[in-house]
Amino acid sequence: MSEVTHVEEIFAKNVFTLGKMKQRLPKEVFQEVKRVKDYGGELSKTAANVVAGVIKDWAIENGATHYTHWFQPLTGITAEKHDAFIAHPDEMGNMITEFSGKELIKGEPDASSFPSGGLRATFEARGYTVWDITSPVFLKEGSMGVILCIPTAFCSYTGEALDKKTPLLRSMEAVSKQAVRLLHLFGNDKVTRVIPSVGAEQEYFLVDEGLYKRRQDLMFAGRTLFGAPAPKGQELDDHYFGVIRERVGGFMKDLNEELWKLGVTAKTQHNEVAPAQHELAPIYETANIAVDHNQIVMETMKRVAGQHNLRCLLHEKPYAGVNGSGKHDNWSLTTDTGKNLLDPGLTPNENIQFLLVLASILKAVDTHADLLRQSAADVGNDHRLGADEAPPAIISVFLGEQLEDVVKQLVETGEATSLKEGGKLRTGVSTLPDTPKDATDRNRTSPFAFTGNKFEFRMVGSSDSIADPNTTLNAIVAEAFCEAADRLEGAEDFELAVHDLIKEYLTEHQRIIFNGNGYSEEWVREAERRGLPNIRSTIEAAATLTSDRTVALFEKFGIFTRSELESREEIVYETYAKTINIEALTMIDMAGKQIIPAVVTYAGTLAETVNALRSAGVNEATESLLLTDVTERLTAMKTALDELISAEKEAAGIKDEKEKAFYYKDTVRPVMDRLRKPADELEMIVDSRLWPIPTYGELMFEV
Repeated sequence: MSEVTHVEEIFAKNVFTLGKMKQRLPKEVFQEVKRVKDYGGELSKTAANVVAGVIKDWAIENGATHYTHWFQPLTGITAEKHDAFIAHPDEMGNMITEFSGKELIKGEPDASSFPSGGLRATFEARGYTVWDITSPVFLKEGSMGVILCIPTAFCSYTGEALDKKTPLLRSMEAVSKQAVRLLHLFGNDKVTRVIPSVGAEQEYFLVDEGLYKRRQDLMFAGRTLFGAPAPKGQELDDHYFGVIRERVGGFMKDLNEELWKLGVTAKTQHNEVAPAQHELAPIYETANIAVDHNQIVMETMKRVAGQHNLRCLLHEKPYAGVNGSGKHDNWSLTTDTGKNLLDPGLTPNENIQFLLVLASILKAVDTHADLLRQSAADVGNDHRLGADEAPPAIISVFLGEQLEDVVKQLVETGEATSLKEGGKLRTGVSTLPDTPKDATDRNRTSPFAFTGNKFEFRMVGSSDSIADPNTTLNAIVAEAFCEAADRLEGAEDFELAVHDLIKEYLTEHQRIIFNGNGYSEEWVREAERRGLPNIRSTIEAAATLTSDRTVALFEKFGIFTRSELESREEIVYETYAKTINIEALTMIDMAGKQIIPAVVTYAGTLAETVNALRSAGVNEATESLLLTDVTERLTAMKTALDELISAEKEAAGIKDEKEKAFYYKDTVRPVMDRLRKPADELEMIVDSRLWPIPTYGELMFEV
């Protein structure tokens, strides 16, 4: 029996929380920190030095030897450079430890080797990391010992954002400012801030480390590039919410404990639909901290998996033919007085403030559907979206029957006088109580679904940072709130004006509402009829970043400049091309050095058998047919392999990043598919003792 863990004893053990600050800081310094954290501004030099000294003492007490400015560059993952607390020995040879306010607040990592999309030339190295006081510092424990991590923003010498955090913080301020304007019109004068809240559900796969190391594709690409279906996949739906295997349970237990120490509110864990697929979900928190915590979750999953001789796969589609992994981004808005703006109350048809917020969000999503789609785009997600396992690539909003009926009444008559009720769930069993039902069912095919008091953006990929989708959500909603506030602040009759505005927004943007089956072909045709965009790939979505409408949106609220958006578009093309290039080169290596030699060996054995049977005067028709099947597929493999090698050489000569990305999409990827098809067919024929790589059955069931 393992030792019992008391969550309340270890929670946030490795985080310098506000409570620890209050205990250790002088009262006036703590009040200054709290004021800057809540309302902005800068710490005085004196206060910064005091805070730095206290953080250093706490970190060293807990075993830390180094500190790092922990930031989120445009790679989508995190970065860190470690510096020891040591300063210099005194004249007696005793080591002195130092950590100043300047070192806490600002760092200077090399900015030349991170993706910048042309914002920085490789010879221009200077960049700055700046402490994000709204996100607590924490201790990371690992083989290197204990490192103090200081969450920071990352900007270039010339001031452009080179990270995911800076635009997110800008967008949070924008949506807060515009939401406060609206709320004050409704008489909520005590509200000074509105905070986006986020809860990110994280899906992932686990695979045995020994098997992982025998698959170059998993090692280099994070997904299988070859692989025939296992005899059993997810068909029986028995893995979903099934009993968690002992080995996986041990991983989950250790993962939870590590996350709780880091202040991550890991709450829900379960088996997902596909074999060896699982999910972890936290409790909602401020968007900025939720983004930081989701990065911590992904890092910790990988680290803890290694301790159990497992590997954690965060790719959106590690295995063909079974469900891929997403990251449902649950987003809402909460005032600093504790009111959730997306809580409809018991009578949403009479809740005018809620209806205006809802109408504004519908307007935002409809107006910027292409941009919202782009915010969830990455190379791996192209394999997942629209594949009968995830939302389609078409943005729509699910409201449920109750709210859809309210919207319909408002559009048709300008008033919603009735409200659909959920009723009772009656089981027909005398010992089971009748249970109140929600007013509507859920819809797992919707990309953007209202789920009671929040919106669930279900398109985000499992490996992706949630910073981009939340930056976009905050920005587009800020714009809608701003336009509504502009209209209403000048109205002579506020009550009449707000009713008219709600009806106007709902009428003009009702096309974005869809409660049906998002997987169906009928919806694709209906969406086209409605004029909704259907952007099928990451690189097709990239141009949205620099459209005039997008630039105007982001520049209006100071979230991105045009040059920052242009750089991000360039990075999309560059990342896409590099990713497919790595996959293609890996396929070339595996096909040429592993699979084809194994098939040749098997074909040789078959040929010997055919000749032996023929010499013995025995009918060898079956063996000859099998040999023919093998050699035909082997020829198809070799032909496709030669095509892929040629296509790779052609791609290497393309200089323009956009042109190269589309070449990889339109030319290289189809050749990769042609190479995979005969290889997977051969896996089903060739003697398993000769097959050189672990199969899907081994990868998904030997965990």
